[in-house]
Amino acid sequence: MKDLDPVTLATPFFILAIILEIVLARLGRAKANYEPKDTLVSLAMGLGSTVAGLATAGVVFAASLWVYQHRLFDIPMSAAWAWLAVFLLEDLTYYWFHRLAHERRFWWASHVNHHTSQHYNLSTALRQTWTGGVAGTWLLWLPLSFIGFPPAMVAIQKGISLVYQFWIHTEAIGRMPRWFEAVFNTPSHHRVHHARNPRYLDRNYAGILIVWDRLFGTFQPELDEEPCRYGVVKNLATFNLLRVAFHEWAAIGRDIVRQPRHAVGWLFGPPGWSPDGSRETSDQIRARWAAARPQITPAAAEATGPTPDARSGSPA
Repeated sequence: MKDLDPVTLATPFFILAIILEIVLARLGRAKANYEPKDTLVSLAMGLGSTVAGLATAGVVFAASLWVYQHRLFDIPMSAAWAWLAVFLLEDLTYYWFHRLAHERRFWWASHVNHHTSQHYNLSTALRQTWTGGVAGTWLLWLPLSFIGFPPAMVAIQKGISLVYQFWIHTEAIGRMPRWFEAVFNTPSHHRVHHARNPRYLDRNYAGILIVWDRLFGTFQPELDEEPCRYGVVKNLATFNLLRVAFHEWAAIGRDIVRQPRHAVGWLFGPPGWSPDGSRETSDQIRARWAAARPQITPAAAEATGPTPDARSGSPA
């Protein structure tokens, strides 16, 4: 069981499901928009992410083992309660990782490629980062091993989470039963997450359980009167694989070279931050959206949550 890799085991299912969605869409039996070049970029990003993950796997595993050697408790992999506990704690960790990846530019640079497609289909789920290992987001999971969960147990649960999140990248499924929508992340919830509408920006960070978004104030339901528009605020308008993978890192580099004394802000400020306020931050995007709708008061707009999606280094 220690060698179980849910993602590897599920990969054939991923491919078959994408093919099935394409076929059903062509037959008019499912809602799904595929563009060949866009789909190829997603598949290539997925392959590149796997290769990049292998390149950093040794460091991640070694760090996890070292932390585990200094663990607080001995948690057995054979205990059912331990699997329930790691499920909840890993999912909570994923929520905060995902939120951090949207709210701070350094980690957004690693995550942004997942949001660059202007289509939303199962292939979008495979459009994964090449630079997550370098960005160090894996550090957020080390406390689980420090508590006492074996690194293999944590890795398996992370894989289960990724497998779960595959099926929610689709427009072919409407809404699930109300009780399911209340507890779990669903295609409806995740469509909101991938949308660039001001109302929807940077909402629904959930991995498996949507309850974290409800608890921490980042939940936004999908509204029938406002269809989702996908991509980022300033879309790339290119299928160049290297640009998709590295464009935000390059933008950060240009900003630092131009104004090195503001390097910390360029790196760790929210996406869209600039020292002179010439670019749109999340607050500015929210304020502009609310100002165009007099019936929405600033307080009500703020209550719907943050919208840090001025996602490139340049104005949206």
